[in-house]
Amino acid sequence: MRESVFINILIFGFILLFVFQRFITRKGIKQITTTELKRELEDKKKQFIDVRTPSEFRTKRIEGFQNMPLAELHQQSHHLLKEREVFVICQSGMRSAKASRLLRNLGFKKVTNVKGGMNTWI
Repeated sequence: MRESVFINILIFGFILLFVFQRFITRKGIKQITTTELKRELEDKKKQFIDVRTPSEFRTKRIEGFQNMPLAELHQQSHHLLKEREVFVICQSGMRSAKASRLLRNLGFKKVTNVKGGMNTWI
């Protein structure tokens, strides 16, 4: 009986952890839609990166974005200016969320993740 209660509490805890990590915005990482992104693209002082693979990037891309695959982002981040805002996109928003957290951990102050990614770009 005690074991099943413990297991249920443990399962509940993992579910809460998953929901928290998945849906709660990380401190310092702004979330925007692709509709909002269209307005931001006009500002040439902002940085736009696409963390999809090169083959995904070649298939469909947004003008103004440079390709920095998630697997290479840590090594390529020196090409970005930490004092300028960085907008991050991927296919669905999952990899860009990871990339946004990585950039924050590397000291970038203004990081914006594009929710829904290229799946929601029209």
